Amino acid sequence: MRLLVTGGAGYIGSVVAGQLLKAGHEVTIFDNLSRGHRRAIPGGARFVEGDLLDAERTREVLHEGFEGVLHFAALSLVGESVEEPERYYRNNVLGTLELLEAMVEGGASRLVFSSTAAVYGEPRKVPIEEDDPPLPTNPYGGSKLAVDRMISFVARARGLAAVSLRYFNVAGASGRFGEDHRPETHLIPLVLRTALGEREYVEVYGTDYPTPDGTAIRDYIHVEDLARAHLLALEAAREGEHRIYNLGNGEGFSVRQVIETAREVTEREIEAKEAPRRPGDPPVLVASSGKIRRELGWKPEKPELAAMISDAWEWMLSHPGGYGG
Repeated sequence: MRLLVTGGAGYIGSVVAGQLLKAGHEVTIFDNLSRGHRRAIPGGARFVEGDLLDAERTREVLHEGFEGVLHFAALSLVGESVEEPERYYRNNVLGTLELLEAMVEGGASRLVFSSTAAVYGEPRKVPIEEDDPPLPTNPYGGSKLAVDRMISFVARARGLAAVSLRYFNVAGASGRFGEDHRPETHLIPLVLRTALGEREYVEVYGTDYPTPDGTAIRDYIHVEDLARAHLLALEAAREGEHRIYNLGNGEGFSVRQVIETAREVTEREIEAKEAPRRPGDPPVLVASSGKIRRELGWKPEKPELAAMISDAWEWMLSHPGGYGG
């Protein structure tokens, strides 16, 4: 298929784009490089620099004729979204609206959307299932939920074949593609940067949760497993339907487990300091991935925490300074 990958110079988008190319698809990456990296663009992919909020530019690109779009372009920092909610809704919701209108005009009939577990907020039960009520607690999750709902209406009205994938915590690396966020807010890269000596210590927010070791538990998924789900979703998309799937391992790892596993993988000392809980952080966030396993035949091939951390560590060692190093 001829495919457009928005945000394809980012962490997840670049890994998905690489897998699409290996599968024989023709890939064009559309990215404004505000959070992505030119060096993360896979060889063999065509690159077009642009912003979805530039309606004219977006329509110009989509009128080239694509069969499908994989949409990763979004702002995604929870704390930043609380400080700048207007910016998040403008970028994530309005940007997707411009994309959807350009897709309809240009004849692109398939969409795979990068959604998030943040739409669920503080869950009433775990593991979280797709039909559990979405109750986002921050503008980032709220903007993604608004997009999910918009996609549902457009799919029915315009015959779009759409799938939303709601991620939990993505980790690991894939060959030359790795995680390089500025600023970095994710636990595993922060722990590994501490192992590298780039940070003095890693903070453990909350040690009094009702969990086995007192620290928060999160569901981690390897970025390669996540990427494979996008290819399956692209093939499974059906005209006029909008399917939603959770993506996770179905089991969680605590903050202490992540730090201890990183110590074992890196064979380095990693200092950890206890800090108070962050407001709104639930004790446990774990996904039920039963639906995507049943309907699309997906299952994680690298579910072990050590495998995710090992791949991320190898990438960091081979990319000192990240993509800019």
